[in-house]
Amino acid sequence: MIRCVLIDDEKNALEMMEWLIKTYCPSVEIAAMCSSAEQGIEAIHKLKPDVVFLDIEMPKMNGFDMLEQFDKLFFDVVFCTAYDQFAIKAFKYSALNYLLKPVDPADLKATVQRIEERKTIPTKEQFDLLLQSMHQQVKTTPQRIALTTNDGLIFVPTADIIYCEAESNYTNVVLDGGKKILVSKVLKDIDEALSGADFYRVHSSFLININRIKKFVRGDGGYIVMDNDATVSISRSRKQEFMELFSKF
Repeated sequence: MIRCVLIDDEKNALEMMEWLIKTYCPSVEIAAMCSSAEQGIEAIHKLKPDVVFLDIEMPKMNGFDMLEQFDKLFFDVVFCTAYDQFAIKAFKYSALNYLLKPVDPADLKATVQRIEERKTIPTKEQFDLLLQSMHQQVKTTPQRIALTTNDGLIFVPTADIIYCEAESNYTNVVLDGGKKILVSKVLKDIDEALSGADFYRVHSSFLININRIKKFVRGDGGYIVMDNDATVSISRSRKQEFMELFSKF
């Protein structure tokens, strides 16, 4: 059984989250419902929950400020937010759990399942990545990303990623120096986090770092050679768009 604390200054949102959890997540017990960050801090210290569902935008003290009141986190965190797509990408860079308001039951169930399977506590480095990414608020690529593996999290500079290749329900992230990291995310998730100024999905199985391209070969249907000499296929439907993009670099 997972014990949780709900924190949201909006009464309707708090009650809706309560209903969603009781309806769709029978393995989750609601230990407390708090309408302010101050109440949340008191409840967390007293009840020692496994996870906190935390609204970000609250008066006096927002969700980020509230977390800074803890010297060390002993609970998982699920951010509940109505932020736009750029902020959502920031959550994906940092590999932190989030739910987009209004909360979809399927997303809630999937998030609870991840918490049950991983049983990990967010690190300060993840929060630093999140804040760094959110402050940018533009289509640029942050300098680092948190990659989720079966063993935990690996933080890597995004510039060191040469390309990512789909492998069933996992993704192989190929780094400078020949290192490969098997990430427990499908390529679509990596694509949503990395796509932007520096990364481009050239094929259903490949996401590449544009800055690491060595050359494009027109023959044999067309393929890309990365600067580690690996060859990457490019789909017919993406070729024209890629050529237009590639001509800018």
